[in-house]
Amino acid sequence: MTIIPREGAQGQPHMHTAFVLFKTEPSMERNVFMALSDMSAITETHALYGEYDLVVRVEAEDSKSLTKLLMGDLRIVDGVKETETLIVVDY
Repeated sequence: MTIIPREGAQGQPHMHTAFVLFKTEPSMERNVFMALSDMSAITETHALYGEYDLVVRVEAEDSKSLTKLLMGDLRIVDGVKETETLIVVDY
């Protein structure tokens, strides 16, 4: 059996995408922002006003890689107090 990966826009391989909202420890917003910006799987990092301090867009080649990033890498960033993950689905 041959598995053919789904393709996204312009024939690109389908990536697994999630948006992650972050609450940081007081005065740690910039440090967390910089640490997240250095991660290769994070394609966008934005500071926010409101309930959450930051939002990032994460892309991974497969669901296992996405899980490792969400359950491991993002949880150990110094200054992260709380996260909320929104996993993108296809229609």
